Formats: sequence, structure tokens, C-alpha cells
Amino acid sequence: MSAADPSPVPDWLRPVIAGADTITGEQITAFLPPADDGARESAVLMLFGEGPAGPDLLFTERSHTMRSHPGQVSFPGGGVEVGESAGEAALREAWEETGLDPAGVRPIAQLPRLWLPHSNNVVTPVIGWWHTPSPVHAASAGEVHAVYRTPLRELVDPANRIRVRSPRTDWVLPGFLIGPDKDVILWGFTAGIVARFFAYLGWLREVPDAPLTILPDYMLTGRERTR
Repeated sequence: MSAADPSPVPDWLRPVIAGADTITGEQITAFLPPADDGARESAVLMLFGEGPAGPDLLFTERSHTMRSHPGQVSFPGGGVEVGESAGEAALREAWEETGLDPAGVRPIAQLPRLWLPHSNNVVTPVIGWWHTPSPVHAASAGEVHAVYRTPLRELVDPANRIRVRSPRTDWVLPGFLIGPDKDVILWGFTAGIVARFFAYLGWLREVPDAPLTILPDYMLTGRERTR
């Protein structure tokens, strides 16, 4: 990156780039891509920007009427189409879901490829620097309920940390409370990436006594409600 670079990253973001270069998949998840080629390639955009409340991270909340993972908070993303790179797919999906202008985003790093066994998706988290922010909103009403620019200082605040019991496995997983009223639950795959990567960067400490939270009904499928 030269002095003439039109979108140099801020100093606070440099550890993110360095961390992405050194962290391993095993340090993020126990589920790594299988050796065979049967999994679907996907990508998500882990977009860092500087908003009114300082450095932040972009999240979407899935529609509450989705048949799978209703109300789930995640990074914008989806399947990689033929001829696309992971970075191109992540930017396209972010535009489709939030309406952001991809020209204002500079991909700067990637985390290791991760596996979602239940859907057989291999996910590449693409880290982006939002050097020229544009308005965002729930651009795809059938898929997206809301969009959040969440300040990093709120994510790392122990007061916003929770533990969530999975209705599928009864595992207790790390979670975060986000949104203006801190009543939106970030948990599961995306929360795991945030928790483990931020801990790797030294930004996050363990909160073993974080409150145990039960998922609200709108985040459960019919089968999970009957467990």
C-alpha cells in the first residue's frame, strides 16, 4: 500500500489485516472444509467502517419469516457464482442485501475458509474497509429484516455479552446484544467468528458469567419450538 493509495486503512484496522494473515481455521471453528469438492462455496463480507460512533462492523438481521434461521444476525453474504471470486461475491451480496455502494469498499484480507456442516457450505469471510460509506437499509425485504452498523466498542463491552443455549444441540455458545436498544441477539456462526477473531486480536476478553439467554420464538423454526 503506497502513500498514493486512495483508500488507506486507518491504524486501528491494521491489526485486523495482520490477524487475518496468521489466524488458522482451527482457531475459529472445529468445522473445517471437507476434503471432497461437494460443498457449496459461499462468501460473507466482514465490513469495517468508521461511523458516527467510531469504528464499526456491518451486520444484517434475516427476515423473521424465513424458513431457516429466521431473525439470525449475520454478515451480508451468499453463494459464490460461477466466475466470481469470494471478494466479488461478498460485495455483490452486500449490495443486494443492504444497498451499499461496492465502489466505497476495499477488500483488504480474508479469514480461513470455514464449514457449515448442516448446509454443507464452505464460507470465506472477506474483510473489507468501508472507506467511503454509503446509506444502507434492508434492500431485500424477503431476506433482510434490518441492517446494523454496530460500534466495535459496543461489541467488546462486557455489558453486551451473553451466552446462548442452542435449541439444536443444547450447546452454550457466545453471543452479543446489538442494535439501538441492545435487544437483538447475535449468536451462532457469525458470533463465533467475531468472538474468536476478536479474542485472537486481543480485543475481547472472556466473560464466563455472561447472562444465559434463551432465543425468542421469532428466531426459532417450528421444530425448534417443540423441543
